Amino acid sequence: MKKINKILVANRGEIALRVMRSAKEMGIKTVAIYSEADRQALHVRFADEAVCVGPPPSNQSYLRGDVILEVCKNLGVDAIHPGYGFLSENAGFAKMAEEAGIIFIGPSPEAIDLMGSKLAAKAAVATYNIPMVPGTEGAITDVEEAKTIATSIGFPILIKASAGGGGKGMRVVENVEEFEQQMSMAVSEATSAFGDGSVFIEKYIGSPRHIEIQVLGDTHGNIVHLFERECSIQRRHQKVIEEAPSAILTPKLRAEMGRCAVNVAKACNYKGAGTVEFLVDENLNFYFLEMNTRLQVEHPVTEQITGLDLVKEQIKVAQGEPLSFTQEDLTITGHAMELRVYAEDPTNNFLPDIGTLTTYKRPQGLGVRVDDGFEEGMEIPIYYDPMIAKLVTYGKDRQEAIEKMIRAIDEYQITGIETTLPFGKFVMEHEAFRSGNFDTKFINRYFTDPSVLKSKSNPEEEEIAAVLAAIFSGQAKTGQTATATEASAQASSGMSDWRKNRLK
Repeated sequence: MKKINKILVANRGEIALRVMRSAKEMGIKTVAIYSEADRQALHVRFADEAVCVGPPPSNQSYLRGDVILEVCKNLGVDAIHPGYGFLSENAGFAKMAEEAGIIFIGPSPEAIDLMGSKLAAKAAVATYNIPMVPGTEGAITDVEEAKTIATSIGFPILIKASAGGGGKGMRVVENVEEFEQQMSMAVSEATSAFGDGSVFIEKYIGSPRHIEIQVLGDTHGNIVHLFERECSIQRRHQKVIEEAPSAILTPKLRAEMGRCAVNVAKACNYKGAGTVEFLVDENLNFYFLEMNTRLQVEHPVTEQITGLDLVKEQIKVAQGEPLSFTQEDLTITGHAMELRVYAEDPTNNFLPDIGTLTTYKRPQGLGVRVDDGFEEGMEIPIYYDPMIAKLVTYGKDRQEAIEKMIRAIDEYQITGIETTLPFGKFVMEHEAFRSGNFDTKFINRYFTDPSVLKSKSNPEEEEIAAVLAAIFSGQAKTGQTATATEASAQASSGMSDWRKNRLK
């Protein structure tokens, strides 16, 4: 075993802070890297040391593996935690770190490479008899042959990028007539996004649940699963709300999916924290989708229901320690929800809404956790993912976790930009979600009129406007004038805090 003394976190924002906090509790020094846009970021101030690695664009800063490794060499760093995104699933970077004698807190480069290709991953796990969505076993290049295969599988089918993720390089094809055009678009998008135009075909499952299993392995051959996360509330094939456990899994199905997830990890000799993703159809049949060889954005909900600190477990594994628990030691306690608070406008197709956090006050109280990397007055940079925070609630059961989330959303005060907070409340209050009867088509099926989010706030806006009008009317009669700030202060008197914030 090799004790880690100093970790460089090759990331930014909330995940950088998240990793540093656990490292600090373990007595490990931390190094932050930052772009010029993040000079005043919270993770930069929190770390023991911080180094600027380049201009704002990520390909000139956070993705410069060579520069990051040079920083490690200069500062005596002995381990790198990649967080998620950026270089976290870059096998080449993991190998460079390894060759430089620096511990990469994650799986081996070989495991990253293997699971980074959906086709290679399917081939690797085939011997474990894991359920797969019907489709091609290899990449397809001949359009006519691909049409024949698609027809034999049965439309609708899904064309997917082998190296893809986040919905890129993915096309649903309803009939043979549109197949050629959709395949061309999928190949083009995959080439542009991943530098690899390989695509394959799968049977399209129309209304699935997206359920993933957290796994954890050490260097001594021990692999366990830490139960499931429900990730079906998505926009543009990307998750917005997650929870643990799922409302639909029976103990038997949970054990079966967990066993399959462990076998996927065994197929690539996995070490560290990873996630195996599945699709579950309306009849509770499940199919292997892919493996994410990193810490997931939604890992806090697993931490809440298991009581484990996944970052600390990652670090222990990287030091060569065996897992301190077995599968039988793990149990689910309570229920957790997570809302990704994005700087996006849900009423405008969830488009990014970049700006300044004029007001930023976090919710508090028992069962509320906020993982973020911002504070009031800070700008949301245009160069990176627009996620502001992860709002997590925990309760004794699903109902309590939902009610805590609604209360926390109401208490979360953010002005200056639009966010996904109102959408989160819409979901929490919707009967389909509360009953557990939903799937990945939730937004398409129920969020058909986004203006409902604005209409809910109209009464309060009208009240504010009426008060302002009365103030200005009275001032006009007496010859008085007032600044907008003074008018806002007068209009706000007697109002609740959240209404006051709407005037700022």
